[in-house]
Amino acid sequence: MASTQYDGMAASARPTSDGLARLVLKLDAVVTGLNGAAYLALAPLLDSLLGVTTAVQYPVGAFLLLYALGVLAIGTRKEINRASLSAVIAANLLWPVLSLAVLISGALSPTGAGTVWIVLQSLTVGGFAAIQYVGLKRL
Repeated sequence: MASTQYDGMAASARPTSDGLARLVLKLDAVVTGLNGAAYLALAPLLDSLLGVTTAVQYPVGAFLLLYALGVLAIGTRKEINRASLSAVIAANLLWPVLSLAVLISGALSPTGAGTVWIVLQSLTVGGFAAIQYVGLKRL
């Protein structure tokens, strides 16, 4: 029979199945938090650069900071809750849909740089959702 000491070390050396989900949740939280902080701290500068008013940036920035804290809380728990991760995935899928709807509807009047920023942000958040979905399937 194999040594129990060896078996214990081998078991603890195995990667956990939530590693991908945990990593992408933490990365999502950091990127989202930085984005929210930028909207709050740099709103007047970003207003002229992106063409999105401070009246939009302040509430969106506050929402993103709170959302980032929630995502971080989910990603740093001892065990990742599948329902919580599913909710993050759903929210991350909704963000690009709503962002692109805002662009198409003309509800905002972003500059060219603002339009590119909104599209890139949508692709990033959609990418987080896709990778988080892969992580969910591994749980």
